[in-house]
Formats: sequence, C-alpha cells, structure tokens
Amino acid sequence: MDDLFGEIIKRIGEDPAREGLANTPERAAKAFEYLTRGYKQNVTEVINGALFETDSDEMVIVKDIELYSLCEHHLLPFFGKCHVGYIPNGKIIGLSKIARIVDVFARRLQVQENLTQQIARSLMDQIGAHGVGVVIEARHLCMMMRGVEKQNSVMKTSAMLGTFRSSINTRSEFLTLITS
Repeated sequence: MDDLFGEIIKRIGEDPAREGLANTPERAAKAFEYLTRGYKQNVTEVINGALFETDSDEMVIVKDIELYSLCEHHLLPFFGKCHVGYIPNGKIIGLSKIARIVDVFARRLQVQENLTQQIARSLMDQIGAHGVGVVIEARHLCMMMRGVEKQNSVMKTSAMLGTFRSSINTRSEFLTLITS
C-alpha cells in the first residue's frame, strides 16, 4: 500500500520525496489499515462471550456512540453518533460490546444505510433479542468538502427489527428516549 500512496502523491503533481511528504506513503498506509480494521474483525470474537442471562425484558439503550467511517463511493470520512436499543430475550450483552459492534462495521468502506442495517442485524443475531433499533446521525465529508458543499447537512438512518418494527409503542419509546 505504501507504493500505491506514493503513486497517488505523484499523480496529483506532488513530489513524494519532498521533505514533508517523505514518509507520508507509509503513514497513509498505516492510517488506512487502521480506518478499515473492521474487515479483520469478527463480531463473535469481539463479543468474546460477554452475554449474560437475565430476566429483564425492558428496553436497553446505548446512545451517542461516536462512529467514524469511510464513504465507499469517495473514500472520504463520515462521522457522527449511533444510538442502539434492544429488548432482551433472556440475554443481555456487555455494554462496551455494543460500541465495539458499531466499530466493527463502521471501520469498513460503507454507506450509512447499510451500516445501520448491519449493526442492527448483527446485534439481533448475536443476542436473539425480541427487537433491536438502531439510529445513526452522521455528517458526510463527501457532501461537505466536494460536490454540493453543504456544511450543515446531517443524514439520519434507522433500522428497526422485531418488536421495534412491529410495535409502534416500542418504536416510539425508543425514538423518544434517544432524543431526550
């Protein structure tokens, strides 16, 4: 990857040997590997058995989980917050594992619509919840830095599975709690 970043630097008209750019191809390759580390992660391994028996069947919500991803169309960042809720069906998951699941999928080349669905489906599959809701609010540099250059645009996506889809009351409770 170092050579490829060096070639990109040449193609834009820069000198990759220039003092300020001398080590940039290596740094850029390491940064890109870090930003796409989700490809090397497995959700089951990330959870690492942190599932616990429970009698609770009340909604669990983790909101304002920071996320950073790369747009698969332009390789530019998008970033924002993810809100995740679920209704346990005999199992709860370790709190930090929800944020880690978000990162597994965010740290890949993505579109926000798919990212939202992947997080919801993965959590539903892993814990067998009665329902899962995921909402992502993000700013996309591909809209802010290029193209239409709209600085204040925020994209919101949602995925509602199980009771979050079938019960308007469950959906409403979730949406109210994440906005309060």
